[in-house]
Amino acid sequence: MSAPAALPCRLTELTYPEAAELLALEPVVFLPMGSVEAHGPHLPLGTDSFLSESLAERAHAALHRIGQASVIAPTISYALTHFASEFAGTVSLSAEAAVMQLRGVVLGMLAAGFRRIALVNSHLEPAHIAGIRQLVAEITAAHGPVLAFPDQTAKRRARTVSAEYKSGSCHAGSYETSLLLVARPELCRTAISRALPQNPSDFLAHVRAGATTFVQAGGDRAYFGQPAAASAVEGEDQLARLLTMVLVTLHETFGTPYTP
Repeated sequence: MSAPAALPCRLTELTYPEAAELLALEPVVFLPMGSVEAHGPHLPLGTDSFLSESLAERAHAALHRIGQASVIAPTISYALTHFASEFAGTVSLSAEAAVMQLRGVVLGMLAAGFRRIALVNSHLEPAHIAGIRQLVAEITAAHGPVLAFPDQTAKRRARTVSAEYKSGSCHAGSYETSLLLVARPELCRTAISRALPQNPSDFLAHVRAGATTFVQAGGDRAYFGQPAAASAVEGEDQLARLLTMVLVTLHETFGTPYTP
């Protein structure tokens, strides 16, 4: 087999005979998920999508090294993003539309013969995560373990990443800025991020108190945490931790090999 064995192997770049060869290998399909959402004055609207794509590429390469076939599907770049709705450029779907979109893509992949689909998601809005969890439960009940969801917000996963992330006040802060410095450094407005003061507002506390937007939660520039502290070194460290989450979830869901 030629093209499907090459890295990166992207579904939309294959011919149908190559896709047929790949299907015979029972590949893991990485489905990156993101959003079109304000991420401070220093990161692009597509940050979540770029981070998911970067993580999917790392996981794809890791599986390739152990001889497990995989492929990267096109990114789902629109999502429910109500918290950032007050900022220019943000495009938010309704909760219903977002879940319907994901359901349609997953069911389409199953109909096409793919039986191991990994949802690689970097958009962490609570209602978005709730919708994914709901769909995973629904699809699993109907079709068995065909969906793997490395849920970064699950307690046992979240405790493995940075202190800023665990605080919940990390939107466009050091955590995400560092990851983008690895994924797409040319898109980071570094001169801006280095000049930004730390925003210590407790995002989750404000949400629990009823806030429904970043501004209401104390993020009047669409960021929380400390973007000025970001570095590519931190980004590589956090990306390695996220990669472990993905590989462990694949092992638990599909039985793919994993050695810590």
